Amino acid sequence: MSNATQEKWDRHYQAKGEMAAVRVVAENLHLLPASGRGLELACGLAANAFLLAENGIEMDAWDISPVAIEKVNARAAAQQSAVRGQARDVVKAPPTAAGYDLVVVSRFLDRTLTAAMLKALKPGGLLFYQTYTRTKVSDEGPGKAEWRLADNELLSLFGPMQILVYREEGCVGDTSRGFRNEALLVARKLA
Repeated sequence: MSNATQEKWDRHYQAKGEMAAVRVVAENLHLLPASGRGLELACGLAANAFLLAENGIEMDAWDISPVAIEKVNARAAAQQSAVRGQARDVVKAPPTAAGYDLVVVSRFLDRTLTAAMLKALKPGGLLFYQTYTRTKVSDEGPGKAEWRLADNELLSLFGPMQILVYREEGCVGDTSRGFRNEALLVARKLA
C-alpha cells in the first residue's frame, strides 16, 4: 500500500471515536479459548481486539494508520487492557509464524493475505472474519467490486479449515431484515 493509503486512513481515524465490535466477534465469544494470544489485522480503532481482550485474549492490533494505532495504545493504557497496537502495513508485512490462537479481520479484504492468516494460526486456532459482499441491498461499504466478496467466496478462501459459523444472506427473502451486505465466518485451523 502507498503513503496515500496511509494518509487516507489517518484522516479517517482522526475524526473517529470508539466503535463497537462486529457481529462475528460479538455473537461468537462462546467459541473463544479461556486464554490465548490473538491478532486483529487492519484493526482500525481495534474494537474487536478490545472486546476479545475483555474475554481473556491478549491481543496484537495492526493497522496501516499511525493515527489509529496511537488511539488504540492510548485506550489500552487508560483501560489497562491487554491490547498492543502496532502501525504496520499488513499487506507488505503480514504475520509470518504460527503464534496466534485467534486471528480476526473485519471489513477488510486482501485475498493475498489468506495463506499468511492460515500460517499465523496455531493448530486449533480460530479465524473470525466479516466483510462486505458484492451481493448487497444498499451502498454501504466500498465501491470497488474487488474489495467485496463474491457469493460464497469467504467459504472458498478458507475451505481447508473447519467451518464453525457461516452467514451470508445476500438478497434472498425479505431484504429489509436479516444480515445483509456482508458475510461472516468463524473457522478452526485443523493442523
